[in-house]
Amino acid sequence: MRAKNVVSFDQRTGEKLDGIIVYCGVTQNPYNKGWIMNSQEALELLATDKEIKGETYRVLFFICARLDFENWIQISQKEIAERLDMKKQNVSKAISLLESKGIIFRGPRIGKSYAFRLNPDFGWKGKVKNLNDYRREEEDLQRRQFKERHLRTVDTFPQSDQSE
Repeated sequence: MRAKNVVSFDQRTGEKLDGIIVYCGVTQNPYNKGWIMNSQEALELLATDKEIKGETYRVLFFICARLDFENWIQISQKEIAERLDMKKQNVSKAISLLESKGIIFRGPRIGKSYAFRLNPDFGWKGKVKNLNDYRREEEDLQRRQFKERHLRTVDTFPQSDQSE
């Protein structure tokens, strides 16, 4: 069989193009339902925390997989237990541990279940602008709390008697 010399030209300019053109069909993206970005530092903290074990990771991953924009999820522990084929009490323990570690926050009660929010320091689903807004709000809150603590400390600090 003889080798063929295939050449491509730019139709507009007539210029001979180097290389070859490869046509690829459109493929289906299996991950088109959504994305979440994670902090690598947070992932390392999770990986090295000896209190967080298998079922807790499963619950966390499930919560992350179901997050809505701005990191909220409204789901019952019963639904998580059924979907993960776990006992409801184990889901409850996992959620309590994740809350105590500050990985998820408990939101308002809606119906029979609570909303939860993934701590944005661990991961984020939503617009980056909104993440930056959240971070600014948190920094402002921390500054206000620091000032309030500082003022309380100054107010309770014993004053020296200057009448001497």
